[in-house]
Amino acid sequence: MSFTSNLTNRDGAKIKYDVHPYIFFISAGLIIFLVALTIYLGKDIKDFFGIVQTGISTYTGWFFVLTMNLILICTLLFMFSRFGDIRLGGDEAVPEFSTPAWFAMLFSAGMGIGLLFYGVAEPMFHFISSPFSTAPGSPDAARMAMDLTFLHWGLHPWSVYAIVGLSLAFFSFNKGYPLTIRSAFVPLLGDKVDGPLGYAVDISATVATLFGVATSLGVGVQQVNAGLFHVFGIPQTTNVQLILICAITLMATYSVVSGLDAGIRRLSELNISLALLLMCFVLLLGPTLFILNALVENIGIYFQNFMQLSTWNETYENTSWQDGWTVFYWGWWIGWSPFVGMFIARISKGRTIREFIAGVLLVPTLVTFVWITVFGNSALFIDMFGGGGIAKAVQENVPVSLFVLLEHFPFSSVTSVLGIIVVISFFVTSSDSGSLVIDIITANGNQDPPVPQRVFWAMLEGTVAAALLYGGGLIALQTATIASGLPFAVILLFMMYSLFKGLKDYSGPQQFYIDTDKKPKKMSVTPKPFPAKRRRHKIR
Repeated sequence: MSFTSNLTNRDGAKIKYDVHPYIFFISAGLIIFLVALTIYLGKDIKDFFGIVQTGISTYTGWFFVLTMNLILICTLLFMFSRFGDIRLGGDEAVPEFSTPAWFAMLFSAGMGIGLLFYGVAEPMFHFISSPFSTAPGSPDAARMAMDLTFLHWGLHPWSVYAIVGLSLAFFSFNKGYPLTIRSAFVPLLGDKVDGPLGYAVDISATVATLFGVATSLGVGVQQVNAGLFHVFGIPQTTNVQLILICAITLMATYSVVSGLDAGIRRLSELNISLALLLMCFVLLLGPTLFILNALVENIGIYFQNFMQLSTWNETYENTSWQDGWTVFYWGWWIGWSPFVGMFIARISKGRTIREFIAGVLLVPTLVTFVWITVFGNSALFIDMFGGGGIAKAVQENVPVSLFVLLEHFPFSSVTSVLGIIVVISFFVTSSDSGSLVIDIITANGNQDPPVPQRVFWAMLEGTVAAALLYGGGLIALQTATIASGLPFAVILLFMMYSLFKGLKDYSGPQQFYIDTDKKPKKMSVTPKPFPAKRRRHKIR
């Protein structure tokens, strides 16, 4: 079901739009209502956000931990199973993008701003405030700090992206359904995917995606403001951050209007290049030998403690440290998964399932580990052996952590400006990719939705980020992420089972269609007749 425009402007030209009436308007209405409520209540809502975050984290933290581990196990099973040889799009399909361009786009969409924000801040936070019984500032605290950071940024988040992306790519490119979240549930729901249950899935995905992206935008703009304050003395205030959100949202809108190849791909390649330049600068001019030694040791410790940390729930400590860290991260990655999953599905046609999972799960994880080690261990080295100061700065002002680190290197003004540019470029990439994905969902799977709709969602993302910052800062951003990620975590569990059923019954590419008669029709899950056979049959 979708609505297309019959309206014209003053010149008689047709005004183009293509929306699913239920998914688009309910999603947009719900989001706009929450934004209006946040703006209306203003600062008074901050305490409410704190209560909601504490409640969800306390009573459902175990569920987030369990869900993330099940998803990782399921992803690895798909990779090493007989399904790994299936090619997304059929045996004759070829990749649309080169492997380097593919990696650049999925990494920019998948991590981006978060790594820049937390790459220095998180290891230093755990270094001086560990949830385990390690002396603050000790070598054991440093090891545990890197291990916890690797846990939050390692295999678990990328497995969520992989399972969502694989589901969408398989059901779209191999089974012929529209590229939308509810299509992944045809084996479970059949024709009911085009009813209230299917619509609820897409609405949940839209809301989770928008709040997940808005959280990243809010985090990113805080870091941009911190960099501008550090370099140019521009004050760190909510008003400045709102102005930055407006300016950068306009840049993201221009990028998403330019399209996937002309805008998003080129920008992804640019920000990856700039980020690598910054990382190589820190690696070569920093404690290089310490970093290289640490990379090997960090990875070893990560896998050595993997089972214990990935299932840890603070049961016996009876503390709430996880609420602001692990549970927040798991909610953030789940909230991002419809966006990143659909985006990497859209750019991954032509790759086998084994190649897809290996590319999405293993390569970005390794790059993430390298990034965190270069920046996190450089900061740890300075605090442990070089006079310190970074940990204290992080405690006082988290967003400024990257720029405090760069102060200890030559050309700090130049590299700080480069850091600001990298943050902005990742900011824009996340926003334009998220806008495109949300528009595809609300346009019933149309992979090239009309430009006005892209503009609408890009603007709404910026508005949500601004409203959350105005209404409660980082606490509001974290609460929105966890609250929107919780219902989608349940959806992910059913999605994995649906994908297994679809792969088990797969016998080759099929063609499907969407009815487009005069009145809006439902998405058909009936195969379109092939030329040799003039009949239809239901999928069992």
